[in-house]
Amino acid sequence: MPKVLEPGVLYLSDEFGTAAHLCACGCGAKVRTPIGPTEWSIKEQAGGPSLWPSIGNWQRPCRSHYVITKGEVAWAPSWSDAQVRAVRSREQHSREVHFAQLNHGRHGWLNRCIAWIRNTLE
Repeated sequence: MPKVLEPGVLYLSDEFGTAAHLCACGCGAKVRTPIGPTEWSIKEQAGGPSLWPSIGNWQRPCRSHYVITKGEVAWAPSWSDAQVRAVRSREQHSREVHFAQLNHGRHGWLNRCIAWIRNTLE
């Protein structure tokens, strides 16, 4: 990522799995979004990139909320603090479920084999 971001440009780093841009409201805040199965996704489309889900700058004074669709900013309604907490809680639960499923798929059989060996040797 460049140190200085240009307004209206969405930067993507495949190497680090992240995107960055300046807040669409013009406040100058740098917005970084991790790209991944439990985070944001980016799609290259005719007209420009789309970034999903929405960007909610809840910790910034501007509290901007928007989606980038085909290179354009689509403004979304502001959320209350309770809405932000609820969505963050659902997102955290989704991450936990996702990674638990990955770990079970990768290590489930291995852990069962190790447990079997340990029980056999005891």
